[in-house]
Amino acid sequence: MANQQETAETLARTPLYQQGVKLKARFTSFGGWEMPVQYSGISREHEAVRNNAGMFDISHMGKFTLQGKNLISQLQGLVPSDLSRLQPGQAQYTVLLNPQGGIIDDIIVYYQGEDSTGTQQVFIIVNAATTTKDKAWLLQHLDQNEVKFQDLSPEKVLIAVQGTKAIKYLQPFVQEDLQPIKAFGHLQTTILGKPAFIARTGYTGEDGFEVLLDPDVGVELWRSLSNAGVTPCGLGARDTLRLEAAMALYGQDIDDTTTPLEAGLSWLVHLDTKGDFIGRAVLEQQKAAGVQRRLIGLQTQGRNIARHGYPVIADGKVVGEVTSGTLSPTLGYPVALAYVPAQLSKVGQQLEVEIRGKAYPANVVKRPFYKSKNKV
Repeated sequence: MANQQETAETLARTPLYQQGVKLKARFTSFGGWEMPVQYSGISREHEAVRNNAGMFDISHMGKFTLQGKNLISQLQGLVPSDLSRLQPGQAQYTVLLNPQGGIIDDIIVYYQGEDSTGTQQVFIIVNAATTTKDKAWLLQHLDQNEVKFQDLSPEKVLIAVQGTKAIKYLQPFVQEDLQPIKAFGHLQTTILGKPAFIARTGYTGEDGFEVLLDPDVGVELWRSLSNAGVTPCGLGARDTLRLEAAMALYGQDIDDTTTPLEAGLSWLVHLDTKGDFIGRAVLEQQKAAGVQRRLIGLQTQGRNIARHGYPVIADGKVVGEVTSGTLSPTLGYPVALAYVPAQLSKVGQQLEVEIRGKAYPANVVKRPFYKSKNKV
């Protein structure tokens, strides 16, 4: 996770940093930020989300608001997903693409509706390490005479309250009934008497919400949730949780050299219902001819963990590379994601992973590795 060139002096800190210090969290550098990697321990934090509720400081993520007439139609040209289908209060997980069909970043677009003048408003969450790049890309391709762009990244707290009992803990702070909100639904509300934005989204494979607030309210909510019994969680548990759910990590599982079709994100590509967009020609060609490689799920035997960068082997030859891997706390065995040639990507395919110079058996398995029974 850490970049050796980064020092504590150069890293940014979120408004919740001091809360982590008080809880004696272990910190690491991540995307230019000094972030908690764990508080009470990765396994305990992971289990809290799977069986109760945990909360994550994700204030480091990029947060943009966009306003303008014809805003959705302009954004349509930057993503492969059909945003015109969104109703107010709905959101779309999607990807920004370059002309080669590569993924600049994976993002969530929250459509907040259109006012009486025809001005549309959208809220976008992007990855921390790509915030500057994404901002520049959006400003380059949107008509700045029509679109008002505001970067809220430095001035807002974003807390993810995740887990099977997330509603139980968050509901007392929100006047609206949270239960009817569907996955990727969102609303403007008040928390502790101050304006807040709540979305039923997350990165753990469990039910949960992401809450956007002003810093002082965010600190108060964090303390209140902690006192109520919600477990503070760091990046370590966030990584094991998302990997069990086979959610891609930008910079490892997807990047600007991988297309959504190669990455198993074909459900984001709506070629039949929308017009032209950056990278469309490449995706059309890939869909017609078939991709050359695919992101697969792997299960290795025993406690032989396939880590990021480890070679994948077939018939004694290196054919791919592991992008993410861990020992699954929930399942009790190692799981991994890797890119391999398409002809070796079918479930049941037997492969090997080179771990510390020795080849160990690995089988291609269905993704996600874990699926919550409580997910909306």
